[in-house]
Amino acid sequence: MKVNNHLPVGVFDSGVGGLTVVKEIFKQLPNESLVYFGDTARVPYGNKSKEVVEKFSLQILNFLHKQRVKLIVVACNTASAYALETIRKNTKLPVLDVIEPGAKKAVEITCNDKIGIIGTEGTIKSQAYDKAVNRFADIRDVRIFSQACPLFVPLVEEGWADDSHKKIVKDVAKKYLTPLKRLKIDSLILGCTHYPWLENIIAEIMGKKVKLVSSAYETACSVKETLYGEGMLSELKTVQHKFFFSDAPEKAIMFGNKYSVKYMDATNVKKIDIEAYSPK
Repeated sequence: MKVNNHLPVGVFDSGVGGLTVVKEIFKQLPNESLVYFGDTARVPYGNKSKEVVEKFSLQILNFLHKQRVKLIVVACNTASAYALETIRKNTKLPVLDVIEPGAKKAVEITCNDKIGIIGTEGTIKSQAYDKAVNRFADIRDVRIFSQACPLFVPLVEEGWADDSHKKIVKDVAKKYLTPLKRLKIDSLILGCTHYPWLENIIAEIMGKKVKLVSSAYETACSVKETLYGEGMLSELKTVQHKFFFSDAPEKAIMFGNKYSVKYMDATNVKKIDIEAYSPK
């Protein structure tokens, strides 16, 4: 399928978490334009059923098709776990997820073959990371320890991933992470694109011996590799980014400004009715 290299990359998430992927793409691919959609009206996805996540994902896919993107990044671990196959069946565009890049990196860097995974309830329940880690580990006897952290997403969405709320967030994080620390894992996959906003707190609790794997960073690397490999890199010097949300775009702008996400302002951030893009 011949694609115009100058078309934007499409990225979507259940809320603002996927902006961690966007930040990394901005760093690694400064010549690429982006279209981002955050489903802030229906966040979080982690406590929803597979059927509901698939339904939401197909609506978003239809919206991104209308935006004429050249590649789609499912920057939501729950959607990657529950809806990736459905998305790929309904588009001819390349579709990248956030699970495989993180799993591959964790297998590469572990020394004691004890890998920890934290994510939403949906992601952990799906065992998508476990399957991906085992696939990359091949014959190695890797041990996997998973922990759902359902409060992390709402904490990030409320803008509490900063120093002024550190004590509260740290207390919650300790509750989730202490069991993993006791198991002496040496690498920990941040299995939700919201979690890199909490990376400093997670690193502080886990200690220097545990290497953190950011699915956001690894996914941006995967985007770069795919665009290069498929001959789809843009050479434009002037880029145009668009951000869409299903609710409270002004809150998304405040969040983006607070956490240094470039290019977000009232001129290119809009609210859309995602329900209007339901498959016919």
